Amino acid sequence: MALNYNLSKVYALSGNDNEFALQVTSLFVTEVPQDVKQIELGIKNKDYHQAYSYSHKIKPTFDLLGMTVAHQEILEVEAWAKREGKKKEIEATFESIKTQVEKAVKEIKKDFNL
Repeated sequence: MALNYNLSKVYALSGNDNEFALQVTSLFVTEVPQDVKQIELGIKNKDYHQAYSYSHKIKPTFDLLGMTVAHQEILEVEAWAKREGKKKEIEATFESIKTQVEKAVKEIKKDFNL
């Protein structure tokens, strides 16, 4: 049973299509961890454009997969990047996102035998 993600929106969108759910979760596992690394680099290097771009890219995925807290936090990262804030203002929020993604990836891999 999924604890770190929720596929109800995926199934509602696809008419309970299991193949579609597999495609969405597979893309999450392969793409989002790489995008999170790009956000991390953007934060580290104060490359606000990079941090914003990748945050904006993965924002709908968090919403689609029912990752409500991560979705709210990625909005904070976006806002931080827009205003070009101080690195220490966003570090804890980003670490929370990173942890949630790691847990969701691990769980999805187990649930879908990826």
